[in-house]
Amino acid sequence: QVQLVESGGGLVQAGGSLRLSCAASGSIFSINAMGWHRQAPGKQRELVGVITSGGSTVYVDSVKGRFTISRDNGKNTVYLEANSLKSEDTGVYYCYVNVNGRAYWGQGTQVTVSS
Repeated sequence: QVQLVESGGGLVQAGGSLRLSCAASGSIFSINAMGWHRQAPGKQRELVGVITSGGSTVYVDSVKGRFTISRDNGKNTVYLEANSLKSEDTGVYYCYVNVNGRAYWGQGTQVTVSS
């Protein structure tokens, strides 16, 4: 079994920053892509960004230049550094990790940006 534990969400003022973490544990033989999705109130879940096993990153246009995804392979952890936050970044953020060829999701962490 594989477990993902997220941390780092909260309430922040517009223009502020947050750092989310997602740590994978359990029966891990290999980790491929890792990333983040989010779901705003009343909207569908959307991709925020992905980081490959080689460290390449892809982001949705709305967060480019503001958000950075990184990973620590020794800790099986993926991070999301979110800067210059806007009210439209409010939502539940879910990490995604491909472990042993299967997709796993974190429990979600709330990010609320007040204007």
